[in-house]
Amino acid sequence: MDLRVLLLAVSAVTVGLVELVVGGILPVIADDLNVSIATAGQLITVFALVYAVAGPVLLSLTAKVERKKLYLITLVVFLLGNILTYFSPTFGLMMAARVLTAASAALVIVLSLTITARMVEPRVRAKSLGYIYMGISSSLVLGVPIGIVVTNAFGWRSVFLGIAILTVGSIVLIAKFLEKIPNAKVQPLSVQLKALANKKIFFAHLATMFMLAGHYTVYAYFTPFLETTMKLSPYWISVFYFLFGLAAVAGGAFGGGLASRLGSKRSILIILGAFAISLFALPYSTFSIPLFIIFMMIWGGLSWALAPAQQDYIIQSDSVTSDVHQSFNNSALQVGIALGSGVGGVVFSQTGNVTNMPAVGGVIVIIAFLCAAISLSMAVKTRQTAM
Repeated sequence: MDLRVLLLAVSAVTVGLVELVVGGILPVIADDLNVSIATAGQLITVFALVYAVAGPVLLSLTAKVERKKLYLITLVVFLLGNILTYFSPTFGLMMAARVLTAASAALVIVLSLTITARMVEPRVRAKSLGYIYMGISSSLVLGVPIGIVVTNAFGWRSVFLGIAILTVGSIVLIAKFLEKIPNAKVQPLSVQLKALANKKIFFAHLATMFMLAGHYTVYAYFTPFLETTMKLSPYWISVFYFLFGLAAVAGGAFGGGLASRLGSKRSILIILGAFAISLFALPYSTFSIPLFIIFMMIWGGLSWALAPAQQDYIIQSDSVTSDVHQSFNNSALQVGIALGSGVGGVVFSQTGNVTNMPAVGGVIVIIAFLCAAISLSMAVKTRQTAM
């Protein structure tokens, strides 16, 4: 692996940890800051909303800044946000710190993707992007258990102090080993926003959004699913989450490798189709723990396998505005997470039956498959017209 890609992936892990790490320690934070758990939960909601909006906006506003310099400045802002979180005496100040870390984390992730795509050869681009997404997925799926363990040992504030220390390490390594990255052609913000009118790429964004929505319809309620269908104890549930996390971390690298071998367009349909099947099959494997683990890890691996192929496809489809589209796609991912969690909540409250959730998630992923197929068909028509 290119050392530069590895460093960007490590930075992606560092900034990605801050998003969901509070999920497992909300009661502790709420108690310390004298707010309800529901109020403390807004720390996650606000983060996701700011993250989704900030990526494309900040990328456009900073288009004239040299990429390495911007990356380092953004990491410093992220560092300050985590230090502010560590010292926050009130919920309001912590919320302000979350806005700061969300905006800077969004820009770091988008820069990691766009810099990687720009500095590697096209033949290894999808594979390299897969390593970045492996970093993103590992931070999202492992952030919750890491936060719980660290909080139990040292207190919840130490979680953010640890992230701050990791950020300092990333700043030093990026400053030393990453060369200056020349800017791409600067497009005005209005022009970049109009890029969404490109229906081919717009449907690609929808595919990303609906795939993550289908995934989180199940994953957000995975604990009650395991308790209801398999009668697992808390210990074994944590083991299953760990195994799922390992599969999800490997998924980004797998998706990038598959796209490098088969091409991004073919890989997108294969991954989406297989992902829908894995969700539909999940409830039928609960009678056997070994069989369920196999299906669960396939589901986990595929959950983050689409992103590298999707990013590479976007770059191929519109190289002029590819940076902002990579950012929009990352925002679509965040919207999909929020949408899936909401849909899962509605299904659970209306039916009270968690065994229905994988089927609902599978249907949503089929919608993602159709969106991807529409996008790919538009790309084919464009090439035929050009010929």
